[in-house]
Amino acid sequence: MFMRLVKHSYLLWFITVGLLTCSCQNDRNEVMAIGKKPVMPMLVGKEVTMLYSDSTLLKIKLITPQMQQYERDVKEPITIMPKGLYVVFYDNDGKQTTTLKADYGVRYEYSKRMEAKYNVEVVNVNGEKLNTEHLIWDEQKKKIISNSFVKITTAKEIIMGKGLEANQDFSQYEIKEITGSIKLDDSQL
Repeated sequence: MFMRLVKHSYLLWFITVGLLTCSCQNDRNEVMAIGKKPVMPMLVGKEVTMLYSDSTLLKIKLITPQMQQYERDVKEPITIMPKGLYVVFYDNDGKQTTTLKADYGVRYEYSKRMEAKYNVEVVNVNGEKLNTEHLIWDEQKKKIISNSFVKITTAKEIIMGKGLEANQDFSQYEIKEITGSIKLDDSQL
């Protein structure tokens, strides 16, 4: 009788451990998130207009419907513009040279660069227009870079390609891989 009781208690123990093992399943991401604080913005703004100047000269005006600044718990302080942005660049005489708009933007504080994504459009003083889905504006080098599909529309042609490098005011640009070009005549304008 004692032997039967010992066998039953071992059997009961294995069943209990088996049920506990099968019923306690955790999502790996949930387990990894235990003890981590959610990253929250330090500042949140709505209908924000920021002006950047150099030696009292207005250089850049940035307008965004929503802005979130993150400084804690991130590798580099960033500013996110999740509902889009509109940027105006000015020359030394205070005249508008270029505009940039996009549906989403992120500015990286230390590396001084901004990523613009989704329906990105850059227009220079000559009316030449760049359309792409992703570009990087390097503030220190004063360059615009894209590795995505680009389309440039001028008064005389439409040029399409992959990848682009341009100066900040978009007066000089180079498409890395031209994939097509369409000449426009006066009747198409």
